[in-house]
Amino acid sequence: MAKILILNGPNLSRLGAREPDVYGDTNYSDLVGTLTSLGVNLGVETDIRQSNDEAEMISWIQEAFDQKLDVVLNPAAFTHYSYALRDACAMLTKSGQRLIEVHISNPHAREEFRHNSVISGVATGVIAGLGIDSYRLALTQLAS
Repeated sequence: MAKILILNGPNLSRLGAREPDVYGDTNYSDLVGTLTSLGVNLGVETDIRQSNDEAEMISWIQEAFDQKLDVVLNPAAFTHYSYALRDACAMLTKSGQRLIEVHISNPHAREEFRHNSVISGVATGVIAGLGIDSYRLALTQLAS
C-alpha cells in the first residue's frame, strides 16, 4: 500500500477555533479523521502530522525524500518566508516525487503579505481556497 505524508504547519492544530470565518469550523481532529478515511477509500496509507516548528517540518520533508513519499503540504505561515522549507521541497520534487501545496483559504484574497508563496514555485501543484476540500483534492490526485 502506498503511503502519502500530509504535513500541516503552524496553528493548524487550532482549526475550528482560530478564525472560523477564514478557516471554517472543522477542527484538526475532524480533518485528520476525514483524510484518514479518504486514504482508506483511495487505497493509500496516510501519515498526517502538524508542527509549529520549522525545523521539524524540514526534517519531515527530508524523511519523505528518503522514503520516496509524495507529500500534501499546508505550510501555513511558512508559505511566505521559509526558504529553508522551500529548499527541502525543491529537493523532493526535483527527485521526481510529488508535493502538492494546499491552503484552506485563498491567500490571494487576503492581506497582501500572504500573496507570495516561496513554496509554490517548487511544488508539483497548488490547491487553495476550497476549505478542507483543498486537502481532499490533493490526496485524491496523489493517490491516482
